[in-house]
Amino acid sequence: MHYPLTFHFKLLAFSPQIYVTDAHGGTVCYVKQKLFRFKEKVEVFADDTMRTQLATIEADRIIDWSARYTFKSPTGQVLGAIGRRGMKSLWRAHYDVFAPGAQTPTFAIQEANPWTKMLDGLVGEIPIVGIFTGYMLHPSYIATRGEGGAPTLRLTKQPALFEGRFGLTQEGPADEGEQLALLLSFLMMNLLERARG
Repeated sequence: MHYPLTFHFKLLAFSPQIYVTDAHGGTVCYVKQKLFRFKEKVEVFADDTMRTQLATIEADRIIDWSARYTFKSPTGQVLGAIGRRGMKSLWRAHYDVFAPGAQTPTFAIQEANPWTKMLDGLVGEIPIVGIFTGYMLHPSYIATRGEGGAPTLRLTKQPALFEGRFGLTQEGPADEGEQLALLLSFLMMNLLERARG
């Protein structure tokens, strides 16, 4: 992957959509989340034509409190998983990422500063002023190897007016399978965190 990657969100779409592009502007993947499903299932495609499916992300339960989301290739091969830590995530978002074949978490994703996200959500609700929160506050999430280990990837909200935009930068080594598991983890985490405000 050619970092930094950019996540673009359409703010006025009926169902959440994410476009991911690389440093050269090439499309990495496209996600369109279907609404009104009892059990979460997100499909990841090569582009917005949705002809070539790259992966699916499926929840292991209906209610997403501490749910685990498994990533699978179109052939059913497990590409990794992400699990939200229920109680730990009440104040600061906290997720465990499992690389392909791992039984214990390989990475942990946490908010760098929960106050930034809280202020971003509060200011975003103020009429007129809320339009400009994308320029004022920039929450970020850091993936570390293990709990409190060395940083591997960082996702940071970027200035944008009529769309949501995040940049994913590499800060440490990870093999190809780990990078794919982390990319899918950040996609799913972003969908979950956006739904919670």
